[in-house]
Amino acid sequence: CPSIEDKNIVSMFEGGSNLFWAERLGQQIGVDDLWIKMCGNSHTGSFKDLGMTVLVSVVKQMISDGKPIRAVACASTGDTSAALAAYGAAAGIPTVVFLPKGKVSVAQLVQPVAHGALVLALDTDFDGCMKLVREVTASPDSGIYLANSLNSLRIEGQKTVGIEIVQQFDWDVPDWIIIPGGNLGNTSALGKGMQMMYDLGLISRLPRIVCAQAERANPLYRAYKNGWRYEPIIAQATAANAIQIGDPVSINRAISTLKHFNGIVEQASEQELADAAALADRTGAYACPHTGVALAALSKLVARGEIKKTDRVVVISTAHGLKFSRFKVDYHEGVLAGVASTYANPPVELPPEVDAVRRVIEERMAHA
Repeated sequence: CPSIEDKNIVSMFEGGSNLFWAERLGQQIGVDDLWIKMCGNSHTGSFKDLGMTVLVSVVKQMISDGKPIRAVACASTGDTSAALAAYGAAAGIPTVVFLPKGKVSVAQLVQPVAHGALVLALDTDFDGCMKLVREVTASPDSGIYLANSLNSLRIEGQKTVGIEIVQQFDWDVPDWIIIPGGNLGNTSALGKGMQMMYDLGLISRLPRIVCAQAERANPLYRAYKNGWRYEPIIAQATAANAIQIGDPVSINRAISTLKHFNGIVEQASEQELADAAALADRTGAYACPHTGVALAALSKLVARGEIKKTDRVVVISTAHGLKFSRFKVDYHEGVLAGVASTYANPPVELPPEVDAVRRVIEERMAHA
């Protein structure tokens, strides 16, 4: 990474997100030592801040050094665009985001809009957006710099999530780390951070890594089941829309990482991911749907006996649940497509009468 002058560092105090000890959730799943790394507790509400601080700082330095960069661009399913727009705005650098029209949550869409990015809502999926942004940024004469995780600067920032986890455990390595996977840059970044610590002698062993995918967007899972032979797919609509990707740009790096870490790939159906997120919420986590995918994968691996009751497990929560309020409302109203809401908890409408209120409270307490 080139030398960056202090004046060109763009930081919003990203990193240092908390490890939530999911004791009650672990008891229900069958794991004694379960933790959730809450990466959504960050400036723009997702892990993407970890990579964007590095990339935008380097771009600001390059502009300061005279490089003809007019703007920074990315394709996104929501979180990348939010992070790029915020960090670009803080740096005074124009940003362009390519989004699949109608496939991004309102909370994710409003972030780049509010930060002044040029938001292009395209009638395609993420993979189509990715193809277009690569074409636009391919020419050096365009002056448009690519900010997707295909750019290794993003990986350099995102690798710190593994370092943080180990630091928070006083340099003890967990047995398993489970991470949701879409474009798969974060999977390779996690492995890079862990391997760096191992090579430096900071840790004496490596964790096993599980990459969890939505069943409707599962090209890595299919490759895993097919001897690591990869073929792109057309991703179908999923509540875990941030990982609704059929042709991930970091597929080769992710496969290499998982092979090296004796990794596993698991998938989750819409029913499984929605119920897993709701169950986590019941224990205080407030999980995004992608965290639901990872938690559903954990439940499957515990049920199969691959993850033992006494193993220390960390699930990486990639974004804040508040970005996905519609998902949660639909679940608890029982209208989430294709899902029977096992843990639905809709509001109880009552007349303003004390007897009616007492009756409902007593009914709830009887089943608590």
